Amino acid sequence: MATLTPPYLNFNGNCEEAFDFYKSVFGGEFSGIMRFKDGPSDQPVSASEADKLINISLPVGKGGSLMGSEVPSAFGKTILGTNVYVPINAESEEEATKLVNDLSAGGQVMMPLDKTFWGAYFGMFTDKFGVQWMVSYDQQQ
Repeated sequence: MATLTPPYLNFNGNCEEAFDFYKSVFGGEFSGIMRFKDGPSDQPVSASEADKLINISLPVGKGGSLMGSEVPSAFGKTILGTNVYVPINAESEEEATKLVNDLSAGGQVMMPLDKTFWGAYFGMFTDKFGVQWMVSYDQQQ
């Protein structure tokens, strides 16, 4: 059976800034960082893109991770939309509150954390980089 891999976020020039921010929220260390200049020599990149991130990975929680990269100029700009959220399951209401407060700083909360009819403490927001998140704590635990 297929396996769902971690979310992979694309950015228009601020991937490293975004992942430094996520690292400040989640803690830990990057498990991998690769820049365009580290790629195969038969695929040359412009000097303006050489130091941009082609891949970065940040372990999060128990076995999870968040991955990302810059969109090369040859591919056009990434378009931020409303069709994908990065979901996070917290281990307590306190952790959910901290995650929403920290990750939404400078962003926009669409649905403040609150108890829901399905038994979760749940909230939704867009961070300052345009990434949409859903944070949930299952109160039935």
